[in-house]
Amino acid sequence: MRLAHVDERLSLSGFTLWFTGLSGAGKTTIAELVGPELERRGGPVEYLDGDVVRTHLSKGLSFSKEDRDTNVERIGWVASKFTRHGAWTLVSAISPYAATRQKAREMVEAEGPFIEVHVNASADACADRDVKGLYKKALAGEIPEFTGVSDPYEAPENPELVLSTEDESAEASAQRVIAELEARSLI
Repeated sequence: MRLAHVDERLSLSGFTLWFTGLSGAGKTTIAELVGPELERRGGPVEYLDGDVVRTHLSKGLSFSKEDRDTNVERIGWVASKFTRHGAWTLVSAISPYAATRQKAREMVEAEGPFIEVHVNASADACADRDVKGLYKKALAGEIPEFTGVSDPYEAPENPELVLSTEDESAEASAQRVIAELEARSLI
């Protein structure tokens, strides 16, 4: 009986949902709502959260453009391996530069579908909901190279999905992600 369950999971097609947006836009919150629904549907779900990755996989990297690119490329590489092995991978990472997101997309798409989800909220809205106090520190000059304040965020030009988290709840955004996956016959 156990082997049948393993075989069923191995036959699943992997994909990556790549949530990108400013710090505080709602990327992790939405991923944490989508993930349990995917698990409920039998998916082998893996999470790659930017904060967690920086603690384990990218420890020691700075926030320079070069190190941010390295971080996003590492996340893309891991996501591609998860996707290759049938995992439904949820990436929540600011990933501020378009060219580096494109590199991550190419790595993943060599193994399966890549769905870019722009979690769109203004820097002002993100600063208003910032529980970590990062925007306040960045605006005071205490955090150099902070995306959306002193460093650019290159919004996706053609993401598969845009979630306007200033206009809809995290729950409504999560429902839209699930609907997108259904429309693409991924779940």
